[in-house]
Amino acid sequence: MAEVFLNRVGTAVPPHDVHRCFRDFAEAMIPDPRGRRAFGRMADRAGISRRWSVLPAGVGFGSVDGSGFYPAAGFPSTGRRMARYEAEAPALAFAALDALGPPSGITHLIVASCTGFVAPGLDHAICARLRLEESVCRTAIGFMGCQAAIVALRSAADAVRADPTARVLVVNLELCTLHLQASPEIEQLLCFLLFGDGCSAALVSAEPSGARIEGFRAALLPEAAEQISWRIGDDGFDMVLSGEVPRALGRALPQRLPAILGDDPAAFPIWAVHPGGRSVLDAVEEACRPPPGALAHSRAVLDAHGNMSSPTVMFVLRAALDEALPGRRGVAMAFGPGLSAETMRFRTV
Repeated sequence: MAEVFLNRVGTAVPPHDVHRCFRDFAEAMIPDPRGRRAFGRMADRAGISRRWSVLPAGVGFGSVDGSGFYPAAGFPSTGRRMARYEAEAPALAFAALDALGPPSGITHLIVASCTGFVAPGLDHAICARLRLEESVCRTAIGFMGCQAAIVALRSAADAVRADPTARVLVVNLELCTLHLQASPEIEQLLCFLLFGDGCSAALVSAEPSGARIEGFRAALLPEAAEQISWRIGDDGFDMVLSGEVPRALGRALPQRLPAILGDDPAAFPIWAVHPGGRSVLDAVEEACRPPPGALAHSRAVLDAHGNMSSPTVMFVLRAALDEALPGRRGVAMAFGPGLSAETMRFRTV
C-alpha cells in the first residue's frame, strides 16, 4: 500500500479585520448594562485579537459592516447570503492557492465548505483557474463543520492509497461572517464573536515531503449530540454552540485517547488542535496532557484569526509543520456537529 504525504499547505484570509466592529455590534444588542459588562469581560477572555471578513468593517459603535450587508432595518435572507458567498469565495480560494504554490499534475480536487452552497460551485472555479484536466475527480464535502478538513484529508489519503500516482488538491473555505444573526442572547452573541473567514489549500500525494499521514480516527459523542448543530434557516444558517462543549470534550477525550493515539501523548510533540475557542483548547490540554506548550500554535491561530471553521486546523498544521524538525510525530484534531471529533496522526519527513 502506498505511503501518503501531506506535502504542503497554503492559507489566506480576507483583507478586513472586523473583530472590533462585530464586538461593538454585539454589545449594542444587549439591552441590560450589567449584561453588556458581563459580555465584555467574557469577550476579553476569549483569546481573540483579530478576525477577518470578506465584508468591510463598519464605522462607529453598533455599525456592523461598511457595505450595508447587515442593515439595521433587517439582516439579509439566506438567498442574499448565498449570493454574497458565490461572489466572494473564489477570490479567497485563489489567494490560498497562490500561497500553496503552483500544484502540478492534479488528478483529484476536494472542496470542503459548510458556510455556502452554489452549483456550479467553487470546484468549477478552481478547475478553471488552474486549467485542470476536465477528467479531474471532484468531491464536495459540505456541512461537516470545523472537522471537515480532517475528513477531506482522509478522502485524499484514500485516493492516493488507491492510486499512488494521484495528486490531490484539498481546499477548505469558509465565510463564517456571512451568518451573523441579530440576537440579544449573550451565549449566541459570544458564539458569533468567535468566527472569521479563511481558506486553506493543501497538496496530498505519494511524494515523500512534508508529513507522512499515518492514520485517522473518528469519535462520536452521542450524549452531546445537540451541543454543536448547524441548520439552514430562512435568515441564514442557525448555529448552536453550547458552552457545555469543553466539559463534554473533557469527559470524553481521556476514554478515547488510547484508540486515537495508540501511544502515550508525550510521544507526540506536535499537536495541531482546532481552536474552537479558548475554553475548548483548555479542555483538550487538561484531558489529553500533551507536552508543555504543544498547543501554542492553536492559541496563536485563535488570537490572530478566530475560529474559521474547517480551514482553521490547516492554519495550525501549516504553522506547526513550518518549524517542526524531521521525524517528529504529530496529531491533528478537530471537532464538529454531533458532537464528534476527527483526528489524524502524522510524522514529519
